[in-house]
Amino acid sequence: MNKQIHTILSILENVYGGTETALDYQSPFQLLISTMLAAQSTDVRVNIVTKDLFRDCPTAEKMAALSLDKMEAYIKTVGLYHTKAKNVLATSKILAEQYNGDVPDTREEFVKLPGVGRKTANVVLSIAKGVPAIAVDTHVFRVSNRLGLAKAQNVLDTEKQLMKNIPEEKWSDAHHWLIWHGRKICKARKPLCGTCPLAEVCPYKKKATD
Repeated sequence: MNKQIHTILSILENVYGGTETALDYQSPFQLLISTMLAAQSTDVRVNIVTKDLFRDCPTAEKMAALSLDKMEAYIKTVGLYHTKAKNVLATSKILAEQYNGDVPDTREEFVKLPGVGRKTANVVLSIAKGVPAIAVDTHVFRVSNRLGLAKAQNVLDTEKQLMKNIPEEKWSDAHHWLIWHGRKICKARKPLCGTCPLAEVCPYKKKATD
């Protein structure tokens, strides 16, 4: 790890150390469903939706028993809810029948579930199973490439470079640091460079002001 990356990670850890997902959940199954729903939506909106959904259907078995119309009614205010409703029901059914209501232990099993991609798999594996992983969402992709932690054109290459540049024992924590920095300061359209604790070491900041 070069000195620049070490400095960036140290600052991120100092500012965001101890942060966790903003999604509300009570089990690995619920975390998976919330993460699936969060695509093209916000964690705030997902938490509003899942408050009723998880109260009425806290387990894979109960959720799998819902009709498509009923599921859509619960989640109609999140993006792409028609597709998500079908995927959530199908995934809940598989988990209830094949995993005793729990979630898989490996990424390979996760990505076979309807509506579950690599990013979602990494989130749940990291948080619920304690498996070191870096989930690259829009915030992680933007922030890591701006900071120079990665130099990639897509999320998979970004993930690979982050895994190389960040010590494995910090992968899961760094995922949260980058997300929260993206939400609070390094915003997509108007990053708050003037108040950013990383301004002095950020290549993007220097490029923007040159």
